[in-house]
Amino acid sequence: MTRHTTFRYCLDPTVEQQVALARHAGAARFAFNQCLRLHLRARADQRRDGAVVVPWTGFDFINLFNAWKKTEQAGRVIIVDCRGEATVEVTGLAWRASVRQQVFEEAAVDLSRALRAWTDSRRGKRAGQKVGHPRFKRKGRCKPSFRLRNKHTKDGRATIRVGDAHPRSVTLPGIGVVRVHDDTRHLRRLLNKGRGKVLFATVTHRGGRWWVSLNVEADDFHPAYQHAPRTDRDQNGWVGVDRGLSTFVVAASSNGAEVARVTDQPKALAAGMRRQRRLARDVTRKAKGSKNRRRAAARLGRHHHRVANIRKHFLHQVSNELVKTHDRLVVEDLNVTGMLSNRRLARAITDAGWAEFARLLAYKQAWRQGEFAVADRWFASSKTCSACGTVKPVLSLTDRTFGCDQCRLIIDRDLNAAINLATWAEQHHGADAQVRDPQAGGPVTNAHRQERSGRHTCGGETDLEDVGTDVRTQPAARTEDAREGRRRHSLTEGCSTRFKVSGDDYPFLA
Repeated sequence: MTRHTTFRYCLDPTVEQQVALARHAGAARFAFNQCLRLHLRARADQRRDGAVVVPWTGFDFINLFNAWKKTEQAGRVIIVDCRGEATVEVTGLAWRASVRQQVFEEAAVDLSRALRAWTDSRRGKRAGQKVGHPRFKRKGRCKPSFRLRNKHTKDGRATIRVGDAHPRSVTLPGIGVVRVHDDTRHLRRLLNKGRGKVLFATVTHRGGRWWVSLNVEADDFHPAYQHAPRTDRDQNGWVGVDRGLSTFVVAASSNGAEVARVTDQPKALAAGMRRQRRLARDVTRKAKGSKNRRRAAARLGRHHHRVANIRKHFLHQVSNELVKTHDRLVVEDLNVTGMLSNRRLARAITDAGWAEFARLLAYKQAWRQGEFAVADRWFASSKTCSACGTVKPVLSLTDRTFGCDQCRLIIDRDLNAAINLATWAEQHHGADAQVRDPQAGGPVTNAHRQERSGRHTCGGETDLEDVGTDVRTQPAARTEDAREGRRRHSLTEGCSTRFKVSGDDYPFLA
């Protein structure tokens, strides 16, 4: 089993189950805060004495919390007998038996990961923005969530089951059988055939509803859904994917053929901004701590959740089409974090979801045994002529066409960038191409198909019916680089389009 995927369902719990879910989420928040409190106390003692060991790992926090929850500091009861004599009885956390022990342990592991991210960020080992020190979670300010591991009983039965009592149900340890709103057919078929297993379940409260995300370790895709292997000598077939704002995606091969163009993407944030402003004003006009303010905040949260779902659904559709039809994709390493400092374009860039789109392409291409490369951040894909290679010194954002002063080529700006990305991948294939490895969580240099661990054959592959999608066309034909044919793909001549996505397919709230 080499593929990790997640199945997310919306829960329909009863009133009693809602109370149990909220109790587990509160226990996870309490354990996180208490472990952080013990950590800060140990750090203060170490500064003063110098001989105290400060816990950092997940096992340290688990052992520390397990020892603390049985002490007098965690809970005690003063008993007074008939003679007036008072005795202290240590109870510890009296309510710890009402929740699963895994909730405390997973919260301790989360704190350990947060501390590790903080230390790596300070030492320069972590890319991206600086990560601050973990802070205490406040009720009402943080997202209620908890995580449960899938253990097995002595008879080999899993504690997290799907479709046990009802086809649309999930069995969670400590909570019982919870009905879900969605269909669980694909996951049940995957588990019943022994081609996957549930590792853990994460329950969150978002948008006024409870959601469960089941992390599943599954077998590879069926060979019919995987791309055909290529040799090391074959450096063709790369498709450059250029991301933009006016045109979301333009994909083209190195010979100048445009294979995909998405022009009318649903701008969920911009379309719902008017409603968002009105809902935000309703929250601020309500008295703090009142029920009306909580209801207004819940309406605003549901609106944000709907906007995020519209954007995510669109990104999944476009990434699926690209991955199913092309076995070699290359994108540019954009500094999205730096671009957000531009106050004029920050909202549009956030609404486009460039980073999430690249992440989806990376792991979906790895599932189908394809190749995904990330071009150098400083590669001038938009300013370079795709015909002669001349770099244009000045090219503003308002210029939607690229005109070369040397060879007089006139071509669409986005198409020119996509062609240059495909050419860059063919030239740097096997040398400097950075392939995103979803398991490692970062770029891996020279990670090609022959260097991978190979297909897992012990458990078999995922059946055709388990994938839940139709068989798509074969990858793009492997054509040689024909630079002389790029002049034909100018603005005056039509460019072939493989698919288009319209914004009418994503209606918004009125």
